[in-house]
Amino acid sequence: MERFSVEVPDGGYWRRQINCQAACPVHTDARGYVRAIADGRMEDAYMIARGPNPLASICGRVCGAPCEAACRRKEVDQAVSIRALKRFATDRYAADSNGSPSPRTLIERLIDHARSGRSARNEELSAFQRFLSAEDLSQNTTGEKIAIIGSGPAGLAAAHDLALLGFRPTVFEMERVPAGMLAVGIPEYRLPRDLIAAEVEFIKALGVEFRCNTKVGEDISMAEIRKEHLATIIAVGLKRSRALPIPGAEGDGVLGGVELLRDVALGNEIDLRGDVVVIGGGNVAYDIARTVVRQTSVDISRTALRVSGVHNVHLVSLEQLAELPADDAEIIEGDEEGVIRHHGLGPVEILLNDAGGVRGVAFQRCLRVFDENGRFAPLFDETDITVIDAETVLWGIGQQPDLTFVDEQDDVDRDQRGLIPCDEDTLRTSAADVFLAGDIAYGPRLLIDAVASGKKVARTVYEFIRGERLIEQEQLVHIDLPDYEREVDYEKLHRNSIPSLSAEQRKGSQLAIVEVGYDESTAICEGSRCLDCGVNTIFDSDKCILCGGCADVCPEVCLQLVSLDRLDGGASLSTAIDERLGAATGSAIIKDETRCIRCALCAERCPVNAISMERVSISSCWSVAGGETA
Repeated sequence: MERFSVEVPDGGYWRRQINCQAACPVHTDARGYVRAIADGRMEDAYMIARGPNPLASICGRVCGAPCEAACRRKEVDQAVSIRALKRFATDRYAADSNGSPSPRTLIERLIDHARSGRSARNEELSAFQRFLSAEDLSQNTTGEKIAIIGSGPAGLAAAHDLALLGFRPTVFEMERVPAGMLAVGIPEYRLPRDLIAAEVEFIKALGVEFRCNTKVGEDISMAEIRKEHLATIIAVGLKRSRALPIPGAEGDGVLGGVELLRDVALGNEIDLRGDVVVIGGGNVAYDIARTVVRQTSVDISRTALRVSGVHNVHLVSLEQLAELPADDAEIIEGDEEGVIRHHGLGPVEILLNDAGGVRGVAFQRCLRVFDENGRFAPLFDETDITVIDAETVLWGIGQQPDLTFVDEQDDVDRDQRGLIPCDEDTLRTSAADVFLAGDIAYGPRLLIDAVASGKKVARTVYEFIRGERLIEQEQLVHIDLPDYEREVDYEKLHRNSIPSLSAEQRKGSQLAIVEVGYDESTAICEGSRCLDCGVNTIFDSDKCILCGGCADVCPEVCLQLVSLDRLDGGASLSTAIDERLGAATGSAIIKDETRCIRCALCAERCPVNAISMERVSISSCWSVAGGETA
């Protein structure tokens, strides 16, 4: 007889049903803004997306979208296009140069949404409320001075939250523009620079000071920074390309791919010759290859007399196509733009001519990338050699940090790899006043992970300086939805592809944004595909007559009527049965949440109204342990 492992729902159970929110490192209520768009509540959608994420508009363009990877709609067909919907909402309401809401207005609206319950989660609410006390928002940051080295997503998020908490953050950035790798590492065809500038201006309006063109270790020492600030956050990211120590790696024409992206972003002179080989298979490698494709067009347009130039762009990876870590969209768009792919090859030598310049790259066949335990352990056939002719080679196999400015700090420990160890929960280093954030703390992760670490380190610094522990207070409420209904045939809607420029249109310029984005009708249609996992079927056992009608009508067969003796649920199940029945005999309705599409047919079918559709609302804010809300 088949047995069933069941779980008695509690607060944690209901939270876990909202897969997209649980997967987001900053816990954005993606379901909330997606459904708001489906309902035509566009401003609500923006407020929900922006509440926990100070870089929501940037994430709408380039986030790795772990929410989509977790989306339950994938069990039906394809995930909801959550990132594209965030872009749709933020393009309408985020900061820009066209008269968008001022910081004060935006904060007031965020508070209003959080109070009204329209934003399911807004952990900055209390800080926002206090922050509005001054007429000039920048005057709020009159508290302790905090230094942040690096202005990438982690540094920006930390500066944003520290300002809201009343500190005076100063961000040190080596480039002439703020935003770190957002500005010099992500190609402009993916992320417009005016959008980055607008988000930076918002953070500046909160009282954050940016010192660009300031290289720590040269223009100012870390010791000086620490002397002038009560805490220092290192958020420098991974801005140097990794290379392999193979013969020819120092040849003329061998370049770092990340450095190339930086030069293109800053308008520096670039020397690309002949055929180009990009070594790597991730998103950064594709950014490099696709940037080279565009730079070719730019260079050709500069002079009709150009003798040498890029002819072909080859991308060579250890992985086979099915194993490539790059996003599918990058691969498809790269193919459309003319990037030539070679898979299952590992470089063994960069071939040089008599003058020391690159003439080609020799590769050996890669038989496997990972071993049987899933560990990176490439195995090669050294007898199977492929040579690709080229005059330029670009590394796209990973990045590393430049931490030379930390060398003089005896109390900041370094490990055998030269990295700075930190506590993963608090981001503290061996030095009491030095903290890490972003990729330098965890290694390469997604943009949204960097934002989350910036927010986390801001709270750790608060506890370090103020001597008060911040805790998150969360409240979970079930809201009855007596008029709940879904769009007609929502379960049959296919994922809407994101409109984009043609390959010819986008190849001719570094500035031509690839994704055009959804229009309003398409956004509403895509939002309607959301299964609304925050809505749940709630059964009233006092009313239920165990007729089985709900199970009969369920189109996904996710409900079953079974006897209690077939259930396995541990102590929580035994306690629930004892409390309700006093004996382990009888029957129960069990539900497979992974299959439910929230159609409400079971509630409509129930003859005794024992089933209701209810939305889970999660509200939270940060408070001082044992004290007032912070």
